[in-house]
Amino acid sequence: MELQDVLRVAGVGIVIALLHIFFEQLGKKEFSYFLFFVAYLYMTIELLRFLKLFFQEIAVFFQWLMAIS
Repeated sequence: MELQDVLRVAGVGIVIALLHIFFEQLGKKEFSYFLFFVAYLYMTIELLRFLKLFFQEIAVFFQWLMAIS
C-alpha cells in the first residue's frame, strides 16, 4: 500500500462528504442516500484490496521466516 492509495481514498471520502452535505442542503435526500451507498461500496472494495495486499505481505514474511530457519 502506498501513499497514493491512501490519498486517493481520502480524496474520494472528502468529495463524497461534500456532495452528501450539498444534496442534504438541497433537500435531495434520495441522492444523498444513493451517494452514500455508492461510496460505501467503493470503500468496501478498496478495503478488500488493501487486505489482499496485507495478507500477501504476511505470506511473503512467513516464507522468508521459514527459509532462514
